[in-house]
Amino acid sequence: MTAEAEVLGELRRLRARLPQLTGALAASTDGLVLAEELTGGGSSAAEATGAGASGVEPEGIAALTAAALGVSLRLTDSTGQGGFRELLIRGERGYVATYAAGGSAVLTVLAEPRINVGRLHLEARRSGARIGALVDSALERPENA
Repeated sequence: MTAEAEVLGELRRLRARLPQLTGALAASTDGLVLAEELTGGGSSAAEATGAGASGVEPEGIAALTAAALGVSLRLTDSTGQGGFRELLIRGERGYVATYAAGGSAVLTVLAEPRINVGRLHLEARRSGARIGALVDSALERPENA
């Protein structure tokens, strides 16, 4: 099983544990989609062709996540709060949360406004750690091994 397929599997398991999620996306820290699971189905980066059923474009979310990550890193650094761990945004229609996933990836989730935020953090932090381990391990392996 490829790292992409394993990451997609983790996104699907996260959505199964948190039914109030309306989308989940793993991306590189520079904004490239690694895998996504939006309402109505999911795909790996190789299969991503555009907006999911929710109308959210994975590539756009990944790019915005990279931009938000850059601001977050500068903010935590300039305030002496240490390295980036997570970012939570609450909108009128729900939440967008981004979690560190190893050294080169992030996990971004979209959630309904009725989600239990504590449970969201618990489950997404665990998934972010697993995704980070998968991505970091794949980057350490030689391509021809």
